[in-house]
Amino acid sequence: MNDDNKVGEMVWMDLTVANASEVKDFYQSVIGWQSEDIAMDNGQYHDYSMALASNSETVTGICHAKGPNADMPATWLPYFLVTDIEQSTQNAVKQGGELLTPIKSMGSDKYAVIKDPSGAMCALYQKNV
Repeated sequence: MNDDNKVGEMVWMDLTVANASEVKDFYQSVIGWQSEDIAMDNGQYHDYSMALASNSETVTGICHAKGPNADMPATWLPYFLVTDIEQSTQNAVKQGGELLTPIKSMGSDKYAVIKDPSGAMCALYQKNV
């Protein structure tokens, strides 16, 4: 994610699954991504940052469904940039959506996973709270 993103843009996408190591290997073989281990929970396990082989640009993450991701759905999940995470999650519920996770912190940023009235899921992401 870069600092040039604008409100409303998709700023990240990741996948949370029970066995991120196996799935990481699958996407390395099928798409050609390269992986970098990211130590989680004081090194008890690793999630993965996936990058393009051509220039090492990080394009996505593949995460284990544990720790802070224990309640994340097993699907590719886009993250959309919002100005005010509190207001956006309230609006989602008022408009017939559902808050699937509490608002969580990632450094000084915050995010939450929502489901829209049709059942589609995404995450709302607020930078530098």
